[in-house]
Amino acid sequence: MDLVYNLLVVLHLLGWAIVLGGTLVNLRTPKIATGVLHGILTALVTGILIVGIASAGLAGHEPNTTKIAVKLVVALVVATLVILGVRKPSRVTTGYLGAIAGLTALNVAIAVLWR
Repeated sequence: MDLVYNLLVVLHLLGWAIVLGGTLVNLRTPKIATGVLHGILTALVTGILIVGIASAGLAGHEPNTTKIAVKLVVALVVATLVILGVRKPSRVTTGYLGAIAGLTALNVAIAVLWR
């Protein structure tokens, strides 16, 4: 089960990397790349699976539920911004993309710094 857990963590990190990279690349011509939508959905699904495996005691440690809740709220806000930007591209501005990039960086910082 450790292998599955670790693979999910890798996929989770790749999902967030796709969101951040796809957002930063399109700052000059504000638009949401299709990869960003796939990245956030990957990050959300794998994050939920990671927490499920850890909560079941199969990963060898118990997750910090407060930290997970905060990360989930931030991820849902990012997902909402991405989905709304894909549905109505005219609302996407440099500031809109900056918000997505900033919240993505915040989520990564929470994951790394919150102990």
